[in-house]
Amino acid sequence: MANKKSDYFGLSYIVSVILAIIPITSFVCGFITRLMDGKIVAAILRLLLGWNIIWLLDLIFMILQKHIFRILPV
Repeated sequence: MANKKSDYFGLSYIVSVILAIIPITSFVCGFITRLMDGKIVAAILRLLLGWNIIWLLDLIFMILQKHIFRILPV
């Protein structure tokens, strides 16, 4: 289970959860992850909404489903 990759840049699950716990790193990593996915609109929404409910949703999704919350799951 420790070798399973997670959403933040292919890092391990434990490292990704630690990054998701810290609000600033969650904000930056979520934004960059969405840009790397090619989802420009989702990245912009993260910039606008990333400091409140999106951070909590990212944390919950990372712990339970091992990936960040997708605003636009397209």
